[in-house]
Amino acid sequence: MKKTASISHDEALVRELRNNPVFAAEYLRAALEDKGEPRVLLLALRRIAESRGGIAKVAKAAGMERESLYRALSAKGNPRLSTLVAVTRAVGLKLTVEASS
Repeated sequence: MKKTASISHDEALVRELRNNPVFAAEYLRAALEDKGEPRVLLLALRRIAESRGGIAKVAKAAGMERESLYRALSAKGNPRLSTLVAVTRAVGLKLTVEASS
């Protein structure tokens, strides 16, 4: 019997985030909608950054220090709106606002 190769969930998620900008946008949108845990947004943005070349590459594209981005997107991070906007732009996404239903 031939074994099929498998990959971990995290590996599959990173691959999908890297290769599918629509999926990455939906992933970030879902994280924004988690009102119970705001850190979910930071984790999602960090995963997207890691999938797009890594924190160092994204930090450089966002015009900030790597260490600052690590801190901002950590579980205890408290980034400024300008940081979130710069990082989302650096990974090829944008933050938007729409009327709630």
